[in-house]
Amino acid sequence: MRRFALILALWPGFLAADEFRQLSGGEILSALIGKKLGYGNGAWQTFDEVMLTQYFSGGPSAGRWAVREERYCSQWPPSDLWACYDFFQNGETIRFVGDGGDFTDGTYVQ
Repeated sequence: MRRFALILALWPGFLAADEFRQLSGGEILSALIGKKLGYGNGAWQTFDEVMLTQYFSGGPSAGRWAVREERYCSQWPPSDLWACYDFFQNGETIRFVGDGGDFTDGTYVQ
């Protein structure tokens, strides 16, 4: 019984270490401007202060990004449609969450 109580006592702390916190619009800007995220397998993305973004995954792609209604949004030519995502952070990891619950994680790189 003691072991079970110890597990329960430690469990909330364990869960808190893995929690992502949703960021506000200003926090999203601070988290991304001038930063580079790596997505694994050599894919990366940069975000500049004039709201242009560069993505590389086997080849380069350039788009635009914005913060709208407390969400990260991006637009990739030739499409003129904007896609928006809820934006979360846990330490050095950024999580973009789509309307369907799908998500992509990136981590800060130099």
